[in-house]
Amino acid sequence: MITFHSEGIEFDLDNAEKTQEWILQTIENEEGTLSFINYIFCNDTYLHRINVEYLDHDTYTDIITFPYASDTIESDIFISIDRIRENAKTFDVTFERELYRVMIHGVLHLLGYADKTEEEQKAMRAREDFYLQRKTVL
Repeated sequence: MITFHSEGIEFDLDNAEKTQEWILQTIENEEGTLSFINYIFCNDTYLHRINVEYLDHDTYTDIITFPYASDTIESDIFISIDRIRENAKTFDVTFERELYRVMIHGVLHLLGYADKTEEEQKAMRAREDFYLQRKTVL
């Protein structure tokens, strides 16, 4: 089950059903097992508070993924809509493309992809790009 919520802002995801399909297809393609993902769209202030309280990081971020199991995907994924808007401008992409990139980035982390080293970052970006192409055909 994949659900979408908002906290601290009013935000509704366009094409929610197709986005759920896309995420599920990604998980199946990577041979993962889905229990649930709750996406929580929020503002910078809300996500910063979570970052400080739970991760002891006093920084703004676009996404925080909380995995709850190791053998199946069970997660809350928090995404700052403020950061998505800012990043879209910075990277000169549409808001939607940046939002979907960040959404699938969280899923890829849950599937075991890392992004700490330069090599891992390249692999992560390649998988993001691969699945973003698939999103456009849904």
